[in-house]
Amino acid sequence: MIIGVDFDNTIVCYDLVFHQVAVEQGLIPSHLSAHKGAVRDYLRQLDKEDSWTEMQGYVYGVRMQDASPFPGVLQFFSHCRQQGISVYIISHKTRYPYAGPQYDLHSAAQQWLNKYGFYDHRQLGLSPEQVYFEETKQGKIARIAGLGCSHFIDDLPEFLAEPDFPAGVERILFDPNNKYPSGHNFKCRSSWAEIEELFNLCPDKI
Repeated sequence: MIIGVDFDNTIVCYDLVFHQVAVEQGLIPSHLSAHKGAVRDYLRQLDKEDSWTEMQGYVYGVRMQDASPFPGVLQFFSHCRQQGISVYIISHKTRYPYAGPQYDLHSAAQQWLNKYGFYDHRQLGLSPEQVYFEETKQGKIARIAGLGCSHFIDDLPEFLAEPDFPAGVERILFDPNNKYPSGHNFKCRSSWAEIEELFNLCPDKI
């Protein structure tokens, strides 16, 4: 078994940091729901797509360290390690933002992984060879195939439904806000605890 996992919005939760940054920049009212999607939708309603695009670069760069892991994801990686299951992080992430200052997004993501013990042999124990930030969606798909993933976990149903997504890979949609209740033919889970159950990573087995 080889499990591939997306990074942004699958391992990393940006809800609070996007809300905080948008309030700091005077782009949204403070009472707006503290969800990344709510911030995005509010700005798009005001025809501020450019502000949203530039904010993404700022959050994924300068403010990356303010983001948090989704509840249970660190335990998932730990339990996979303890059971000898290979796990790879495979993400579509450009090195620099599409707009605004050119922060190094790969470097910021690597610092975040270090902060949460992904590379620490006393914690999650991944090697750098288990983490891939691909510049294109096609590169991400090719990496999933090249590593021989048996399963892949992602937050975007449109990515999992790509026509050239590798055949034979079991696709799992991570949907913490239950945005996609139907209309797809892959497994859907709303928490990392549910994903652990899917893989039978029960603590009493470890």
